[in-house]
Amino acid sequence: MAQKLNIEGMIDSTPIMQDFADIETGNMPEYTIDSKIPEGPIAEKWTNYKAHQHLVNPANKRNLDIIVVGTGLAGASAASTLGEMGFNVYNFCIQDSPRRAHSIAAQGGINAAKNYQNDGDSVYRLFYDTVKGGDFRSREANVYRLAEVSNNIIDQCVQQGVPFAREYGGLLANRSFGGAQVSRTFYAKGQTGQQLLLGAYSSLNRQIQKGTVRSFNRREMLDIVIIDGRARGIIVRNLVTGEIERYAAHAVVLATGGYGRAFFLSTNAMGCNGSAAIQAFKKGAYLANLAFTQIHPTCIPVHGEDQSKLTLMSESLRNDGRIWVPAKKEDAEAIRAGKKKPTDIPDEDRDFYLERRYPAFGNLCPRDIASRAAKERCDAGYGVGTGNAVYLDFKYAIDRLGEDVVRDRYGNLFDMYQMISDDNPYETPMMIFPASHYTMGGIWVDYELQTSVKGLFAIGECNFSDHGANRLGASALMQGLADGYFVLPYTMQNYLSDQIKVPRFSTSAPEFDKAEADVRSRIEKLMNIKGTKSPDEIHKRLGHVMWNLVGMGRTLQSLVKAVDEIEEVRKEFYTDLRIVGRADDLNTELEKALRLEDFLVMAKMMAVDALNRNESCGAHFREEYQTPDGEAARRDDKYMYVSCWKYTGDNEKPILIKEPLKYEAIQVQTRNYKS
Repeated sequence: MAQKLNIEGMIDSTPIMQDFADIETGNMPEYTIDSKIPEGPIAEKWTNYKAHQHLVNPANKRNLDIIVVGTGLAGASAASTLGEMGFNVYNFCIQDSPRRAHSIAAQGGINAAKNYQNDGDSVYRLFYDTVKGGDFRSREANVYRLAEVSNNIIDQCVQQGVPFAREYGGLLANRSFGGAQVSRTFYAKGQTGQQLLLGAYSSLNRQIQKGTVRSFNRREMLDIVIIDGRARGIIVRNLVTGEIERYAAHAVVLATGGYGRAFFLSTNAMGCNGSAAIQAFKKGAYLANLAFTQIHPTCIPVHGEDQSKLTLMSESLRNDGRIWVPAKKEDAEAIRAGKKKPTDIPDEDRDFYLERRYPAFGNLCPRDIASRAAKERCDAGYGVGTGNAVYLDFKYAIDRLGEDVVRDRYGNLFDMYQMISDDNPYETPMMIFPASHYTMGGIWVDYELQTSVKGLFAIGECNFSDHGANRLGASALMQGLADGYFVLPYTMQNYLSDQIKVPRFSTSAPEFDKAEADVRSRIEKLMNIKGTKSPDEIHKRLGHVMWNLVGMGRTLQSLVKAVDEIEEVRKEFYTDLRIVGRADDLNTELEKALRLEDFLVMAKMMAVDALNRNESCGAHFREEYQTPDGEAARRDDKYMYVSCWKYTGDNEKPILIKEPLKYEAIQVQTRNYKS
């Protein structure tokens, strides 16, 4: 095994990768990836695709069933749109209402290339900023399509009644987010995600009332049913009664979000999980780019040992807040000791380190860069609070704009911060620190949003996304709604056009019998361990391993150690897990245990993916690969590809398959946010 090798001082994992993965089999012709990207210039690809797609007539749509798992922005918009088109849609969520999907928590805004400010924005500029922000590790055609349909999203949501902020003249108001020099982020007062979700939810409810969509709340998908090589149904657990249920359809859509809670502490809601992705993985879907996990720079720092999640402060705060730490180490030490307050530090003794390092973008540099810069200052001994925090200061904005303007823009965020920290951000700087947030990796999909399993689609954060190695702020809502409203409805028709004569599937088919038996066996196995540790106890241990060894900074040594320690956590899970209660009843501990079992698989795959990529790019920062001034050092000659992983068994090495990334519309460059 790799740990027996002398890896001290090594920076290239290639010699040891055979211990963790099958890196040769994926080169065989049968594993060639077809991303189904249309021909023609990049600005015409999506138009050409739609012009030649196969259609399903309205009468035939009534005979076709589609399962959509998830009711966030991607899931709700997809279910409502497919229902409006005339398909029979079955929509599942783990919450007691679709409205409580995690998208509701998104605060800052949604991107679109409207150019209302006449500051030079365009579809091409949004496309380029997204590709550049992702450190040139995204699929060019997908990103252009995302930018292209972004303007449709705003129009759609306005018509749904989303109360976007408006300028005095009546135009929608927008602002800038990290990684862009233009104002393309549209926002609604309060929480933008909540308002967008209410719009999608109203559309969904309309279709539920019309009968084209059936809503199944408090159900969790535990397996996918494959019949003759196509996804034809799912097995779910009723989270209220504990019953195992079967559902069949002509196609299955996963819209279940990302896997950020592999770190345990994250900005995600407690119920967010990566289980759907793991179940798809085990049924033949590829996982891709799992090392690309975003650390968000503006979160409230950890308080104590008993937290279950971290509070995200909207990136919109970086529009007006200035980020700094004391320039003198002795001042930082005095603040940590409670001998000084931040207001005691004069401007000349403050290090506005983002403005110093990235003068062209300053506080609005991309998330991965801002996060690592904060970590670097704290590691060097300049952190405040417990040592792992920096200041986000609105003194300068209040002096420039007045407190009333700042209150109007960010009042809800300031109130939330004060309730949590007991500090008044109008009078003293906020303390922030990076935390696990969005995952750019996920289930691999082609241009049609279809996985490597026919009939199984993945949308929103659940797929490996259009963002590359790092996501620009306000682009998650854009991708979710783009996939659900304006992409999947076209590509789904293309897939279902030859399925119109396929009769509805019976849930009594032997494939359903086996899938349900497998689920019951899995639950029984976990219930019978009868150890001493709760799922949360074990998950916290996994989270520490992930944050310390697979977090903002990774090394070959830390990743090899992470794989070993994840295996130790796995052994603890299968020998000392205790689930209280019964399986055939409401049981949140069983829910957590099932999700944790999948997180253990995901965590190991994240470490292996990071180990394979001997370079730094975006949110994947291998400390061995950095420029002299501490920036990410890509290796385009070796790693210009999507790393796709194929499952081969619980204790077997996954197969690495490479999808080459080709750039035709833009010139690949080293990212520069300094000039």
